[in-house]
Amino acid sequence: MNRAFMPVSKRDMEERNIEQLDFVYVIGDAYVDHPSFGYAVIGRILEANGYTVGIIPQPDWKDKKSIQVLGTPRLGFLVSAGNMDSMVNHYSVSKKRRRNDAYTPGGVMGKRPDHATVVYCNLIRQTYKDIPIIIGGIEASLRRLAHYDYWDNELKRSILLDSGADIISYGMGERSIVEIADALQSGIAVKDISFIEGTVYKAKDLGSVYEGVNLPPYEDLKKDKLNYAKSFYIQYNNTDPFSGKCLVEKYSKSCYVIQNPASKPLSQSEMDRIYSLPYARTYHPMYEEAGGIPAIAEVKFSLISNRGCFGGCNFCALTFHQGRILQTRSHESILSEANQMIWDKDFKGYIHDVGGPTANFRSTSCEKQNTKGVCTNKQCLYPKPCKSLKIDHQDYTLLLRKLRELPNVKKVFIRSGIRFDYLINDPDDTFFEELVEHHVSGQLKVAPEHISDPVLQKMGKPENDVYEKFTKKYKDLNQKLGKNQFLVPYLMSSHPGSTLKEAVELAEYLRDLGYMPEQVQDFYPTPSTISTCMYYTGVDPRTMEKVYVPMDPHEKAMQRALIQYRNPKNYDLVLEALRKAGRQDLIGFDKKCLIRPRRGDRRVQEFHKTSPEVKQKQKKKTIRNIHKKK
Repeated sequence: MNRAFMPVSKRDMEERNIEQLDFVYVIGDAYVDHPSFGYAVIGRILEANGYTVGIIPQPDWKDKKSIQVLGTPRLGFLVSAGNMDSMVNHYSVSKKRRRNDAYTPGGVMGKRPDHATVVYCNLIRQTYKDIPIIIGGIEASLRRLAHYDYWDNELKRSILLDSGADIISYGMGERSIVEIADALQSGIAVKDISFIEGTVYKAKDLGSVYEGVNLPPYEDLKKDKLNYAKSFYIQYNNTDPFSGKCLVEKYSKSCYVIQNPASKPLSQSEMDRIYSLPYARTYHPMYEEAGGIPAIAEVKFSLISNRGCFGGCNFCALTFHQGRILQTRSHESILSEANQMIWDKDFKGYIHDVGGPTANFRSTSCEKQNTKGVCTNKQCLYPKPCKSLKIDHQDYTLLLRKLRELPNVKKVFIRSGIRFDYLINDPDDTFFEELVEHHVSGQLKVAPEHISDPVLQKMGKPENDVYEKFTKKYKDLNQKLGKNQFLVPYLMSSHPGSTLKEAVELAEYLRDLGYMPEQVQDFYPTPSTISTCMYYTGVDPRTMEKVYVPMDPHEKAMQRALIQYRNPKNYDLVLEALRKAGRQDLIGFDKKCLIRPRRGDRRVQEFHKTSPEVKQKQKKKTIRNIHKKK
């Protein structure tokens, strides 16, 4: 067995002379020991701090013996659903079961349960009544307080209560998990660990709370959706590690769920340390026979350069999970990792990505964030760039140049996303030119999401004029550099605020652009986003004003079909949408029309009587007949 991997069996433990593990980590993914996988990072950071960690990947949740294979941990169980929320992993936005799971051997679906964190914890509790259970990962992090669950269409309690776990390590977790481990190691009972930043715990009273903010009680949230909107916005304004307050959510007279402020951002040296840990950088060899783990393909030759995002899109949960303060790795750290990649036998000369949530963010948006945190009452880029915003691509440009110069490297791509509203406001064109010249693989993918300003406002995205300026500059730079490269816009249908009117406007925009997207993302109400709060409550939690929410599946299908109006399969939906929107002017033969009327329609008959095209065809046919007779 390769000793580079953490133990997955008793045999592995014996080879390492481990009689009892400090922690047993139960995960919903297959075991991939790579820094792009959160549980690998948590396991390695615990090892680096002197603790032993074993992994139980994808246990059989119907058999409690499956979580006993590594024995009883000395300090506790760690539980994570995996790199994705298990419900997003399993279901499309239409709630249809997905066919593949990229985090499972061979891409097979069905190797983890729905609501995996809750199921795994309940399975552990059947055997280990008193062992501490610490939950983390994206699923637990975004469900840490009462939250709307799209799949069950109901407001659910904190996952801490439904899982029976003792504590949540939310966010990225490297700091809080070590502090939890140290507390347990020192003999502190898990019920008394109430003082660690980046954690959520439950209590019978408020004796442990200092300067807490009381959220509306859970019962009040269930009675009135507006109470949930108010509660959510309080949570949203307390995600910052510097300005955030302790939040208290009451469930009964003797049951409170308490969220401590978020962990402080990691320094660059701390980030470098995390990525220097001895990862195997691939999936465990036990999966070879099944065909490996598909999810490794894209990240194996990619480099993470940052975390956190001050972009502030309302449909994105990054504010709740990684936070808005940017954290970066040093050039030396990234180049060190790159130098391991480029000698891999499977490396073909292409670094797939250098980025993070937003590739071209390489520093905090302003100076005060590292000591005072982000603003609670305004965003860095929306609706206009803040006057204090630092826009500087020099560091990122230099990093990319260094990577391009490495041996065996043919091309360095940027696939994790360029924030175009940040880039277009940079007075220095150096990075933009080098992006176009060196880092685009024929198509640059960007995310305007929509073109209607009222919808963009609900999304927290810049006005469409900003995207138009970006597209023009991108085209001009391509011409200047002799390139024939294209922009591929990511678009979203059915976001709160989008009526059929705005959906038709988007279709008209695509018509004028001469572009039909191959894929369209329907808005997906995942936990802990402003957009999901709008979807559930029907109001914008920032203003408490009503928001139109397309919830009817048929209307959502029409909005989605309008974006792909050229697809013959969408004809009936597009026809119905145009009629409902009062836009029959877009049904016809004019070049501005989206679709043509069907045969039998009066307009078809009139067209054939008057159309110059038809008359020309008839004239040619007559001439041919005359020649035949001769």
